[in-house]
Amino acid sequence: MSPKTCEAYERDVRQFLAFQCEHLGARMTLHRLARLTPTDIRAFMAGRRGDGISGRSLARGLAGTRSFARFIERNGSGKVGALFAVRSPKIAKTLPKPLGVVSAKRVTESDSRAGEDREPWIFARDAAVLGLLYGSGLRISEALSLRRKEVPVPGQGDAITVTGKGNKRRMVPVLAQVLELIADYVALCPNDLPADGPLFIGAKGGPLSPRIVQLTMERLRGVLGLAETATPHALRHSFATHLLARGGDLRAIQELLGHASLSTTQVYTAVDGERLLEVYRNTHPRAQKVS
Repeated sequence: MSPKTCEAYERDVRQFLAFQCEHLGARMTLHRLARLTPTDIRAFMAGRRGDGISGRSLARGLAGTRSFARFIERNGSGKVGALFAVRSPKIAKTLPKPLGVVSAKRVTESDSRAGEDREPWIFARDAAVLGLLYGSGLRISEALSLRRKEVPVPGQGDAITVTGKGNKRRMVPVLAQVLELIADYVALCPNDLPADGPLFIGAKGGPLSPRIVQLTMERLRGVLGLAETATPHALRHSFATHLLARGGDLRAIQELLGHASLSTTQVYTAVDGERLLEVYRNTHPRAQKVS
């Protein structure tokens, strides 16, 4: 568990205990904790909901207090069974937030970062990685796990095989423009790139860290004026959404993304539907408000 998650859990437990103290009008003790009922827990969650807390935050808060209860039980200090008698709140599914076509293209261009004081091969590397995420719909882990010999040189192939979740391998096409970006990076890279070694490396010669790719997107957001939702994974969302918007077959997109279930891919139909409704509201004469 990350330090940030630990802090969030600790904060949730403190809020839970503070609420119960106020609710009971007494100092909270282990004995009183053990006597809590499901009604008390629901009252806490209803109070938090009334404060505008989302279902996702409520679920995290309940998980944190349950972890606290397990800690108490492991140490022989009692049980708080009421916490486990209440269902976790439902979490509303959020739609992916893809980039626009123009923005997605811009983040894959090395000259988008020309103002930064970094070596040219770093710019070329980042453009190649981001190009794979958008051009082939790869996850960061899939792009960074590629070995040099697994990517064809321009003119000698147009597909690669990647290893996705559950060690499932799939073949995906690679655009000629992306292969050119990779070739430019390889030509500029000052380090040796063995055929069996990682294709993408960091400044010190080791495998490239996903965090570096995330930081690259953070810098590009500032340079290009993109929203906070413009993350490396958003490029994968953009890949799927833009294909669907241009008539791509949903089953084919499922295969390209490596989704085990079609229902996972179907979320992009909702994204495209939202986009079409927005265009309709902004352009149809009868949809415009009369001023």
